[in-house]
Amino acid sequence: MTKRAAVLSSIFRHPCNAHALALVANLVAMWISIHLASVVLAATPLSNVVSFRRVEAESNKAYWLTENQGPWMIFAASFAGPGSEREAAELVLELRKRFRLAAYMHKQHYDYTQNVEGKGFTPTGERKLMRYESDGAYDEIAVLVGDYPSVDDKNLQNHLQMLKYCHPNCLNLNRNSQSTLRFAGLRALHKRLNGNENKQKKGPLGQAFTTRNPMIPQEYFQQQGLDKLVLQMNDSVEYSLLDCPGKYTVRVATFAGNVIIDQAEVQRVERTGEMESQLAEAAEKAHKLTVALRKQNVEAYEFHDRYESVVTVGSFDSYGSELPNGQIEINPTIKRVMDIYGPRQIKGLQNETMQGVGLSPKAFGGIPFDLQPEIVQVPKRSLTQTRTASRR
Repeated sequence: MTKRAAVLSSIFRHPCNAHALALVANLVAMWISIHLASVVLAATPLSNVVSFRRVEAESNKAYWLTENQGPWMIFAASFAGPGSEREAAELVLELRKRFRLAAYMHKQHYDYTQNVEGKGFTPTGERKLMRYESDGAYDEIAVLVGDYPSVDDKNLQNHLQMLKYCHPNCLNLNRNSQSTLRFAGLRALHKRLNGNENKQKKGPLGQAFTTRNPMIPQEYFQQQGLDKLVLQMNDSVEYSLLDCPGKYTVRVATFAGNVIIDQAEVQRVERTGEMESQLAEAAEKAHKLTVALRKQNVEAYEFHDRYESVVTVGSFDSYGSELPNGQIEINPTIKRVMDIYGPRQIKGLQNETMQGVGLSPKAFGGIPFDLQPEIVQVPKRSLTQTRTASRR
């Protein structure tokens, strides 16, 4: 026996050393298995399949989508026809149990039995009416995966790739040839005929894509809200235009102030809440006029920003309707508001031809209205800002 062999033999004969070496061997084996697993996972789009977060998955519970999920989602699949809700629920449960993804169902009703306005006009000047070639009405159940704060969220991108290549058992067409999954058979055929190896690896959810939560108002995604300073300037206003329920209003008075551009001044206003000179004076005039109009039972609102303060009247969901000749007929109520607060003509100058000559702005309580009232869109807080304001 060589010297090295003798040393090794003595080490293994010692019970403590044998236990230590066994532990080391186990750790080495574990490291090798983890390393090999990571190499295998790195070669497939399912690298991020394993999720360690807890996701509820109760068989007797329906997971319907609400506005509390998202705001960004992944559209995984949709089902239509007899048994569609049951199949959608099965997919939701499997995504929750097997893949630990927060999946939800969302029902949408489609009605193609009604006539719709087409392009052009009839000989009598009316809009042409069209009907769908395949008319009918049905419900469609979508399965969405959610709880992503932004479209660039890392988990969203990883889960999207995973969904495209996964093969849920409940969507196996060999087991369920009568699946209500939309275009399941057509996509399976395209997959077999497609020569792209990567596309052939995709599963029945291979067409998954990023979308927004349909339960959240579209305004949340179109408008990211007002900046912090403007929100603060309107925060404690009793009749704030931000609380106007309509989409449109009529601006009847505008009060200009000093524009706040200097960042040091912006920070001072944000810190102290105090505005100086003409901007504060403009805000005070707008507030006085709003309160005075409210005392006359007029639905008046005020709004302040870095440049000016305005007073508006009314709350409207539409500013008018389109006539057969393509012109817009202004909402009669809006027209009445514009006439009430519009300018008056000065006696003796009615026949003047120069624009604006002979017109004088009306006033209320010594505060003048604008020479020309204007329809404006109501500014809105983002969904996050609305929730923050409601908690105060």
